[in-house]
Amino acid sequence: MSKILAFAGSSRKESVNKKLLKIAVKGVEEAGAQVTVVDLADYPMPLYNAELEAKEGMPENARKFKKLLLEHNALMIASPEYNSAFSPLLKNVIDWASRAESKTEAPLSAYQGKVAVIMSASPGALGGSRGLVFLRMLLANMGVIVLPEQQAIAGAFQAFDEDGSLKDEINQKSVLALGSKLAMTVDKLSV
Repeated sequence: MSKILAFAGSSRKESVNKKLLKIAVKGVEEAGAQVTVVDLADYPMPLYNAELEAKEGMPENARKFKKLLLEHNALMIASPEYNSAFSPLLKNVIDWASRAESKTEAPLSAYQGKVAVIMSASPGALGGSRGLVFLRMLLANMGVIVLPEQQAIAGAFQAFDEDGSLKDEINQKSVLALGSKLAMTVDKLSV
């Protein structure tokens, strides 16, 4: 059975990317896969610093997050766009979890062989799609298979209904489909 780790690259309580993620999570659940949703605000960690790592080792929250990555075979990421790239919070979490904790641990073990789907919501006209280019490249360089399907929701501050669904029915169906597509792909690859 697929085990999917879902998170948004934002720590804001009312993040539009957290709202977007909830819709995609429904798609995963409808496909019958197991999904764990985490809030990166629950995993505060210092900015990655090799000297800090050498002196003190991996911070406890980075270790906890990395453990979650290792326990799941797929990732679902909703990423805000910061100046045409993904958020510093997301980059920092990815960087810490990429670190090997021993000489016998394979490089990038938390990412190798994972499957991911990415999405974004932004108040801008492009919906955060520019940031997804860099996120896709980073994940692929780390050994993650990133599905070609993605979704970018423009005008995000006005895009959601009070119940959390997207006002545009086509976008709502597309985001639900991202979740189900990820679950089905992971199941096919696990055979």
